[in-house]
Amino acid sequence: MINFNGTILDEHKAAISVSNRGLNYGDAIFETLRVGAGKIYFWEDHYFRLMASMRILRMEIPMNFTQEYLEKQIIATIEANGSLTAAYRVKILVWRQEGGLYCPATQKIDFSIACIDLQHPFYILNQDLYEVELFKDHYITSGLLSTLKTNNKIINVLGSIYAKENNYNNCLLLNEKKQIVEALNGNIFLVKGETIKTPPLKDGCLKGMMRKQLLTILASMHDYDLQEVSISPFELQKADEMFITNVITGIQSITKYRKKLYTNAMAKELLGKLNTKARLG
Repeated sequence: MINFNGTILDEHKAAISVSNRGLNYGDAIFETLRVGAGKIYFWEDHYFRLMASMRILRMEIPMNFTQEYLEKQIIATIEANGSLTAAYRVKILVWRQEGGLYCPATQKIDFSIACIDLQHPFYILNQDLYEVELFKDHYITSGLLSTLKTNNKIINVLGSIYAKENNYNNCLLLNEKKQIVEALNGNIFLVKGETIKTPPLKDGCLKGMMRKQLLTILASMHDYDLQEVSISPFELQKADEMFITNVITGIQSITKYRKKLYTNAMAKELLGKLNTKARLG
């Protein structure tokens, strides 16, 4: 079942026009959420990121598009698909209504909410082999638009195909300055001794929700030096540990990049703090 503009529809009956602006021009944004036992993890942060993204893209925010209204729509969608006691991945997709060619005639929006089951209610650490490589065929453009969760993800798609064809678990993306930006599906963190680095937003990395949560957690861990700085590909093989973050997986440790093997001690330490924050936040 899918929620379309507040109405629950059978997935097979839900349809969009071939003139849909998200389909034709990439004129859409989305928010991916993790929900467990009826609780939307970090919902307030997700909501305000969605609102900020809509304003940046000059979409009209409906008067009823409140945090409470969207929360009710999310819960209603989950209830239509199963039990509130289970865990779900929820996707809110927002697109501008049809009008105009490249220049829209309206800033009004439509939205949909869909969900799929997740196996675990909280974050767990996958300790299997996880190998990455650089994707250098195309580059992320540094700047504000690259930090938003728009549906312009063709570089991520091509990078995923490259990873699959070459038996990698993931790829790391570069910007036009040849700086490490992020992984195909999340933000990247490097650990070297007591120093922890992650690329700054100005380099074009996604303004990830899990990135925000971990930055807050790490800021309270005074034994470590947290830095939001540009990262060169040459630093990857000098790091002790490297991991990817996103709101569905939580933390994914990278075990291998080329000939370099990594540990996962920091990922293990952060995971417990993250689950506590998710439960209490």
